[in-house]
Amino acid sequence: ERRSQRNDEAVINKKLPKELLLRIFSFLDVVTLCRCAQVSRSWNVLALDGSNWQRIDLFDFQRDIEGRVVENISKRCGGFLRKLSLRGCLGVGDSALRTFSQNCRNIELLSLNGCTKITDSTCNSLSKFCPKLKHLDLASCTSITNLSLKALSEGCPLLEQLNISWCDQVTKDGIQALVRCCPGLKGLFLKGCTQLEDEALKHIGAHCPELVTLNLQTCSQITDEGLITICRGCHHLQSLCVSGCANITDAILHALGLNCPRLRILEVARCSQLTDVGFTTLARNCHELEKMDLEECVQITDGTLIQLSIHCPRLQVLSLSHCELITDDGIRHLGSGPCAHDRLEVIELDNCPLITDASLEHLKTCHSLDRIELYDCQQITRAGIKRLRTHLPNIKVHAYFAPVTPPPSVGGSRQRFCRCCILL
Repeated sequence: ERRSQRNDEAVINKKLPKELLLRIFSFLDVVTLCRCAQVSRSWNVLALDGSNWQRIDLFDFQRDIEGRVVENISKRCGGFLRKLSLRGCLGVGDSALRTFSQNCRNIELLSLNGCTKITDSTCNSLSKFCPKLKHLDLASCTSITNLSLKALSEGCPLLEQLNISWCDQVTKDGIQALVRCCPGLKGLFLKGCTQLEDEALKHIGAHCPELVTLNLQTCSQITDEGLITICRGCHHLQSLCVSGCANITDAILHALGLNCPRLRILEVARCSQLTDVGFTTLARNCHELEKMDLEECVQITDGTLIQLSIHCPRLQVLSLSHCELITDDGIRHLGSGPCAHDRLEVIELDNCPLITDASLEHLKTCHSLDRIELYDCQQITRAGIKRLRTHLPNIKVHAYFAPVTPPPSVGGSRQRFCRCCILL
């Protein structure tokens, strides 16, 4: 069998020019390439050709990857490598990434998300050798400081996306250095950077006119003042997450409405000061909204849903969990609005105590509805869900029905204690 395999392979090699074989190999993933490299000498040369190694994602091997593997890959790929993901590769440290930076100077996209050994030294290497870097993910690399941002600003002026979520040593000084020298920034992910204050946001607003995506989740020190600067300076903004930023008020929703008409995604979970007044301005001005997370915006009422149903025909995902003032009437408007028929895919109504089976009736014509969350909606029944399924057979309904409490046993009214109580 081995010989016939060898003969087949020899035939392929004779019939197909090397360029075409290389082209075929270029569609294979890392594992398959490595297997092909073991077939024969000629395939080894083809499979390990640098041109096949332009995009590598090592996530599937993350437990085993050590620094030397990254060094070997970098030597093999050299200038061919454009995209590399080392997401979750806990064994990879600064020295391997220094070798990598020196060998792969054309790298454009690099994910080091969760590579917790990484320090500022890696960013110094990238700054020195990788001027074409556009996307860099350093989320959860908690040793990263302002020094990394200063280095990147000096050596990587083409940076478009940077994720430093949970790098909680970063302050306004690092942000200032970064944005001054990287004017093309389109995506900034600063989730959990808890030292950032309004001052940092003012630098972003002043220097990032191209910004499209900004994530400030749980940056709890920021207020309206800093965010208004962002709205005024970043008119292309399409996605904003400020969930857990409890200080913000309706002033932000007004500023977004006035300055950011292209907004598609807004996440404001746990921003409990926001009201119908702010969401009315937002809805009337931002007609491209697709995804809104309003979980625990406890002051909003059906008034917000009425405005969204009238003015936001593209709405796909809406979370209203813990918005306890929402009633069936608000859902009725939503279900009859322009987004309902074709667009609405997900609606989350966990812990909305006033919602009843009537809401499910109002949603039965939402043909794109894929998922509905109804945990702790005490007035929703199994029968109501069953009726909804007759109209939307593929919908995922997440609800919880507590087991029925058994009736007290017939007989005397003597007080009964469970075993725990007797022991106590």
